[in-house]
Amino acid sequence: MSSRKLVNQDRGPISAAAARRALDSGDPREISLALLRLALHGPDWKRAEELAREHAMHRDVTIRRNAATSLGHIARVHGRMDVDASLRLLHAMREDPEVTDWADAALDDFEMFLGVRHSAVETPAAAR
Repeated sequence: MSSRKLVNQDRGPISAAAARRALDSGDPREISLALLRLALHGPDWKRAEELAREHAMHRDVTIRRNAATSLGHIARVHGRMDVDASLRLLHAMREDPEVTDWADAALDDFEMFLGVRHSAVETPAAAR
């Protein structure tokens, strides 16, 4: 089976136990997929957000990029999050040239789905 097919099959919901195994695996692909699956399908958006933030400065660029993407997905899918903490982190991630585009895309999701201005430092209370 090609890795492309495997990736397409692995995008659905994930159990907490399977997510923990993936996150503990050390495999960048498995960690990235777990973060994305939790963000998109996990009923516990707060935990998904925490995990994305925890992995945002990971040494592996793929994981950092997918952590940023996960934060954008949480904003889009769930429409709520700890905006202040995630916004500060995404602005810091923009300083990483390997992650800038992914952080910008997540910030665009914040603006579109949470009403938080892209360059905002202060967060409107309505977005929390």
